[in-house]
Amino acid sequence: MAFFIKNLRKEAVAVELFSRDRETVWPGNDKVFLIDPGSQKSVPLSCNQGEHICYGAWVDGNDSISAGVGPDNDQPCDTCCFICVEHSTETIDLVP
Repeated sequence: MAFFIKNLRKEAVAVELFSRDRETVWPGNDKVFLIDPGSQKSVPLSCNQGEHICYGAWVDGNDSISAGVGPDNDQPCDTCCFICVEHSTETIDLVP
């Protein structure tokens, strides 16, 4: 599965993807996907079929401005989780 993440903000954003079904975070190892202002990134994931994947995003250097489930995977969000389907792509638009 892949995620196509578009940063439509004027600031760089950090993004992590969290599994809701197991203790897995992408990219993991205390790293983040950093996406420059106005740019986009394709992020391939190796996930389990049917697994729930949620994104957390925040302005680089200021995690009080966040989207999705946030930097700690602890914010409620109905529209930021996806189900892992092999050979599929989901698009995430990070807007101001």
